[in-house]
Amino acid sequence: MTDQKPVRPAKLQPRRVLVLALFSAAIALAITLWLSNGGGPVASECPVQADAAARIDMAALGALAALNGTGQGRGYPTMAFQDAAGAPLTIAAFAGKKLLVNFWASWCVPCREEMPALEALAETYNSDQFMVLPVNLDIGEGGLAKARKFLDEGQWPNLPLYADPSFKAFERLKTEAVAIGLPTTLLLDGKGCELAVLQGPAAWDTPDGHKVIEALLAS
Repeated sequence: MTDQKPVRPAKLQPRRVLVLALFSAAIALAITLWLSNGGGPVASECPVQADAAARIDMAALGALAALNGTGQGRGYPTMAFQDAAGAPLTIAAFAGKKLLVNFWASWCVPCREEMPALEALAETYNSDQFMVLPVNLDIGEGGLAKARKFLDEGQWPNLPLYADPSFKAFERLKTEAVAIGLPTTLLLDGKGCELAVLQGPAAWDTPDGHKVIEALLAS
């Protein structure tokens, strides 16, 4: 009888171990990015609302042609900022109202030019069902004072001062590829769920702008 020695499993070479480890890490990273961009239910804070987003997108013509309906499940009820007195707030504080959230800064020329149209839109549509919610992003010492001075000089009673001097809210939008620069506008439903995004300024106080808000209200 021939003795049969147990067969030892082949050892992986260090180079092969490294390759396998890197491959596994790449797969894990890809899955994480997929989930963070709405690829799975873990990342979704809101239900997908394709129909509502499509109605807004179809209404976005002419002066609002750059607006894109989204409704992919992103939500912002926990997005934090502060009021004029420095008291903390989140989007959830406006639950029940559909929102036009406009991120702006006093040093941003297109933002400044857009303000009169936003004021006129707010004067027409602000109610218990809708609100224009401007969020200022002036950072650094004196940033809040600059924003307050700009709004006071403009005499826009329907555009209150809300601010995020930490810049964290906008950093989140940049991380999630929602925003690139200022101004950026989000259209949200009554639960803080994103239905549309606009990069850049728009002539909101026009028939085109009004059609978009009417579509949002009807969604």
